[in-house]
Amino acid sequence: MKRPQTPPAFSEIYRSGFINKFATIMRLAVEPPGEYPHWDKLRHLTPPEGLTSEEWWLGIKMRRNGLLKPIPLLDKEGRHFQFGVPDLVQSELHDIDVGAGRSIGIPEPITNPQTRDRYLIRSLIEEAITSSQLEGAVTTREVAKEMIRTGRAPRDNSEQMILNNFMTMQRVTELKKDELTPEIVFAIHRLVTEKTLPEATAGGRFRRPDENRVVGDDFGEIFHNPPPAEELPGRLQAMCDFANGRTPGFFVHPAVRAIILHFWLAYDHPFVDGNGRTARALFYWGMLHAGYWLFEFISISSILKKAPVMYGLSYLHSETDGNDLTYFIVAQTHVIRRAIEELHAYINRKTMEVRELESHVRILGFFNHRQADLVRHALKHPYQEYTIASHGKSHNVAYQTARTDLLDLKTRGALDEKKRGRKMVFTVPRDLSERLRRMEKEARTT
Repeated sequence: MKRPQTPPAFSEIYRSGFINKFATIMRLAVEPPGEYPHWDKLRHLTPPEGLTSEEWWLGIKMRRNGLLKPIPLLDKEGRHFQFGVPDLVQSELHDIDVGAGRSIGIPEPITNPQTRDRYLIRSLIEEAITSSQLEGAVTTREVAKEMIRTGRAPRDNSEQMILNNFMTMQRVTELKKDELTPEIVFAIHRLVTEKTLPEATAGGRFRRPDENRVVGDDFGEIFHNPPPAEELPGRLQAMCDFANGRTPGFFVHPAVRAIILHFWLAYDHPFVDGNGRTARALFYWGMLHAGYWLFEFISISSILKKAPVMYGLSYLHSETDGNDLTYFIVAQTHVIRRAIEELHAYINRKTMEVRELESHVRILGFFNHRQADLVRHALKHPYQEYTIASHGKSHNVAYQTARTDLLDLKTRGALDEKKRGRKMVFTVPRDLSERLRRMEKEARTT
């Protein structure tokens, strides 16, 4: 990632004869349709006829500045960050409200209490994996899923990061009705960093003055130097006041407030490690706290991971252009909308798969919904192994319920069982399809 070029100072453009062209600049200098470009991009675009790139930029900035509102987050020089809500953000916020708000447009499998837990666990696992991968975790999705579903101990630091994120996301859903406090932020950070820090005591505490952490690349370029450690207690309290709606003194759309919370924690960088994961966890708290309950089922990190450079640039664009948070808000509302769309698409795919399987294997109707889901999975994964722990975790049910499900499937011939030490392991029979057809035939004759 290359640091974006800082926009030209207004004083330089004024000297180039701006006053004489003021009317022309303000008439012609409009944003490119559907965009909120930083100077680093705008300078490569063709300006409106009659304007230089600098004049075009100046006119756009004058329009933007009239819409910006300050928030209590300050940079290291004591200047406020500020934001606006341009039309493209208004459009994204509408889609978020419709797609993830109360009940409009919510997919039926999520409102159905018999199937919602399956999608909840899937989302928690997806966010845990991709959020960790954004921070350098190196393990495959299948291995990570197997670890979480079976409950086995992590084998390395990457797996520990993923398990920590999974547990953190579960905890965040439990805290969604609580006000945010410094103590809760520390507790989330401890969960995120459990057993992954070189110094175990660094979890759940501020970085010290001798632990300043800069954000940079492998070649020594520094992108962000956070505020000094001495300011962190006051900055964290100000962040919590903002998160709880005590500041500022005007309406902030709840999704925008959650996005700014995400930026705020990452900007202050209050911990020695785990700041990015903690920031994304606080974003989820903000969305769930505001009533966007669908966010229990949505993974934004899966979208961010597809374009990590754009994620990083959205921070830098805000910092290098007068603390304009609108850049980050534009980027994140787009990410949120895409994450909502991916959830709907995933549910539609799974619904179609279920219908296709059920059209061929009607015997699924003789199982409960958890057993039927396992049988569908087994038909597509003939070498899969299942345990009581993995089945219980996949459906968020008690040990005894999971045990009863699997033993019943074994008794009816849909699974085989073997012992691994003292643990029961259930495997997929090679002739599962034939067994199901026999079961269906027998059921018809009884």
